[in-house]
Amino acid sequence: MTSRPTGQALGPYEAAFLPRLQMILRVAEKPVTEPVTKFGGQPVWLEEPAWPVHPRTRVPLVFIGQFRVPGDEIRLAYLFLDEDDRIMGTDPTSGEAVVLTQPRGRVPSFAVIGPPETQGRSLWRSGHDETVIPVEWLVDLEPLSPESDAEANSHAAWWRYTRHEGPEVDLPSGDEPEDFLGGTAVLPNGRAWGLEDGSWQFLCQFADRGENAEDPFFLNFGYGSGFVFISSDHREGRFLGDCG
Repeated sequence: MTSRPTGQALGPYEAAFLPRLQMILRVAEKPVTEPVTKFGGQPVWLEEPAWPVHPRTRVPLVFIGQFRVPGDEIRLAYLFLDEDDRIMGTDPTSGEAVVLTQPRGRVPSFAVIGPPETQGRSLWRSGHDETVIPVEWLVDLEPLSPESDAEANSHAAWWRYTRHEGPEVDLPSGDEPEDFLGGTAVLPNGRAWGLEDGSWQFLCQFADRGENAEDPFFLNFGYGSGFVFISSDHREGRFLGDCG
């Protein structure tokens, strides 16, 4: 099942793609070379490689994953983050969180792209002896259960109410769904800080991981989630890490 562009979203709080689909991780048995949604491994570039580096230190950012943008054209959004032992991606325009899109994408004005030979680390997990182990996970997209989808909509409606953008609703009592593409985002703090000018559309979100030995990889969003947004023409991207 695939999500499709709605053609109606005006900003980060409206559904740009429907239906909402659960992102289910599946270990990659061999290196992935197809333009599919995945976490870790190496980017599958659709055009010339363009690895971002930190704007001050020029250290290559960590490749987190690539996400297929719904639509008839094959288009990928590539996510790179700085780690540096702190919560990741809290400032969408610092240059420490970069989303690139291909083909025919626009490099964000704040992003610094390294020389053509630049290649950094990819997503990883900790081994039993605290070694860093590179990982690669494929993503299967499956419909959310009706209950989970309704819960996501309830939480989105609650935050809409708190922003004075919708009618009063009761605070949902269920857990907020995690790891999905499409639909409306469920932001831990209710707002897409720095992305509220109507230029950005929600693509997908996923929770942080890494405290438990069985976790598939390490991501630090302060017990929150990471959110990928793209422009309405799908040629530029932004990322927001939002702590819980």
